[in-house]
Amino acid sequence: MEAAESGRPGPAASSSSSSSSSSPPAAAEGEKTGPAAMRRSDRDGGADGRNVGFVLVHAGAGYHSESKAKEYKQVCKKACQKAIEKLQTGALAVDVVAAALIELEDSPFTNAGMGSNLNLSGDIECDASTMDGKSLNFGAVGALRGIKNPILVANKLLSEAQKGKLSAGRIPPCFLVGEGAHKWAVDHGIVPCPPDIMTTKFSLSAFRKNRRKLELAEKVETEMIQTKKRREVTENTNVTASLDTVGAVVVDHEGNVAAAVSSGGLAMKHPGRVGQAAVYGCGCWAENAGGHNVYSTAAVVNI
Repeated sequence: MEAAESGRPGPAASSSSSSSSSSPPAAAEGEKTGPAAMRRSDRDGGADGRNVGFVLVHAGAGYHSESKAKEYKQVCKKACQKAIEKLQTGALAVDVVAAALIELEDSPFTNAGMGSNLNLSGDIECDASTMDGKSLNFGAVGALRGIKNPILVANKLLSEAQKGKLSAGRIPPCFLVGEGAHKWAVDHGIVPCPPDIMTTKFSLSAFRKNRRKLELAEKVETEMIQTKKRREVTENTNVTASLDTVGAVVVDHEGNVAAAVSSGGLAMKHPGRVGQAAVYGCGCWAENAGGHNVYSTAAVVNI
């Protein structure tokens, strides 16, 4: 986990706006909470010294190989830096949080975008979502193939929905899955990629090992002793588990909060499965503090 605050302490940085992604966003400063420790950046602020915002990212709540701890920390730091750069240009929270997620999705070490877990058919299907804490608008995709950065599609769904109704009074979509999500993305200018490009050496190796274990498990008889032995073998050789959902939370210079998450889902999942990372109010939530939006279902408590 990596956190960075840019600018002097002020209303935006100290905002009590509630926001969340799939993993708990933070522990006390200095406490280890995952592949990286929570850290605050230099408080240099913008050119006029004003506060420009706050960024927090995490690379997943699942299994983390100690041998790759350096890589996990580097990708978290890179995502924070990219987000801070955008905040310093005056970008809004929803766009900044997407920029942070793109860095996480592009890393081969995370289970999101490039290098995601493969499903039972050996394909990559991704889930992603984002939410604007000011408007409470939400955008998400599930079981999406052939798009390098699923968060771009979720962010585009959110921004298009904010434009209002479509022709003939139709309600714009906020959550699309499968082929429909892919077609919508391409129709809205998001460049697709061959699905096999998203498969990395590590994810393919993990898939082959998991497939062999699955085939072996299906052949084993259900007698108690054999079942116990199988469980012991699984527990002792579970080295192919991968990271969970990645995510980020951003507070911009106006004090608006946004959250986003992205995931390749469970290893060896059934094709078409949609995980919590794409579900409204489950994998992702953001809401400005003090807001009185009549459509809100969240309770904001200031302590």
